[in-house]
Amino acid sequence: MKTQTYFLNLGPQHPSTHGVFRVILELDGEVVVKATPVPGYLHRGVEKLAEARTYTQVIPYTDRMDYLANMLMNWGYVEAVEKLLGVEVPERAQYIRVIVGELSRIASHLIAVGSYAADIGGLTGFLYTFRDRERIVDLFEMLTGSRMTVSYFRIGGVADDLPEGFIPLLQKFLADLPGLCDEYDGLITGNEIFQARTKFVGVIPPEKAINYSLSGPNLRASGVNFDLRKNRPYGVYDRLDFEVPLGKNGDCFDRFVCRIKEMRQSGRIIQQALKNLPEGPIQAKVPKVIRPPAGEAYTEIESSKGIFGCYIVSDGSNKPYRVHFRRPSFINLGCLAELCVGWKVADVIAILGSLDIVLGEVDC
Repeated sequence: MKTQTYFLNLGPQHPSTHGVFRVILELDGEVVVKATPVPGYLHRGVEKLAEARTYTQVIPYTDRMDYLANMLMNWGYVEAVEKLLGVEVPERAQYIRVIVGELSRIASHLIAVGSYAADIGGLTGFLYTFRDRERIVDLFEMLTGSRMTVSYFRIGGVADDLPEGFIPLLQKFLADLPGLCDEYDGLITGNEIFQARTKFVGVIPPEKAINYSLSGPNLRASGVNFDLRKNRPYGVYDRLDFEVPLGKNGDCFDRFVCRIKEMRQSGRIIQQALKNLPEGPIQAKVPKVIRPPAGEAYTEIESSKGIFGCYIVSDGSNKPYRVHFRRPSFINLGCLAELCVGWKVADVIAILGSLDIVLGEVDC
């Protein structure tokens, strides 16, 4: 009796692909023999568009990359321009950047945690995390007038100071955050079906995680203690006390748990930043028309998905000659093909979801 493998297209339009992402699965029955990721369906040419925009006009395009961690995308870009210019950001602006950046990290992780629960079949967890994310996007709306595409960072600082009523609402959210995380742990993490679907599935050993250049929670879940906020501090992170959550097995379960633990630490960081928030200006003195001297600069920040890098080449004009982004989701996807082999189709969903990708940033 003759048997043969067959091909199944997962995506590009599929809820569990977390956007327009396609994986061509070669299957033997229901077991994956080969997986071929096919990105590119959401490519919008952000890097090329930047060449025809002034340095300030590029900022809104960064919101559209990882739109779930919008503030962090802004931060990665403006820091590179500031390095080119040699601008020093005022201290109050630095603390505000930490506050909104960590809020953005929590908002991103809430979607990662909730959508992952839905991928595994637990829709209730998804509803809980979206309920709580609303409080963060309400704060962003109060601060910027927008809920997702905030464009809040500016070269040399931030667009506006914290408005009246912002801090009390933020403090209320921070007071509730540990209880909310306990709720997710009780509802999702402790669920025996969820654990059976994620424990020892899609294991990435530490050496492999490093060789694939993974970063963020996906790297730390494999037990590799590397976080730019600790290892190469930027902003005022060197003045703040927090822990870096690590996993033991590098499986889907550890990658999920690391994100919940990181939310707790982000809350701790924001509380310290609020306590130490100084008075003073929120914007450095920069020229109206920004023309950095000819040269190049590269900076990195710790985004919610991992290391987000921005490389800029200046030719001395008011527009960048070249912009390139190191997108963590794109690089984290590099291990997907190998991770899926030998697992069933349902496990492919669990493995892909555990990597927490955003296609706006993958395809750029």
